[in-house]
Amino acid sequence: MDRSYDHNKTFRTEKEKKNIISRLNRIEGQVRGIKGMIEKDVYCDDILNQISSVNSAMNSVGKLILKNHMKSCIVKRIQAGEPDVVDELLYTIEKMLK
Repeated sequence: MDRSYDHNKTFRTEKEKKNIISRLNRIEGQVRGIKGMIEKDVYCDDILNQISSVNSAMNSVGKLILKNHMKSCIVKRIQAGEPDVVDELLYTIEKMLK
């Protein structure tokens, strides 16, 4: 099977993987920081601001992955004669926007 087309996997460049993993590591650190804030009884508004920051960072990662998905996976599946993948994409975007 052609490794560039397997709709059960996404093949990313090492640079793309490193970028995404780096962002997720930062987010993971932020979440641990929020946990520490809760343990230290930090003022609610400060915690909520950190939660907003984490949500924003996760949205950025999601947009990055969505962009890659559309430029690679979706295009390849359409070219392979799978136009139903557009419905899958629309459903995924709908879930992301909730």
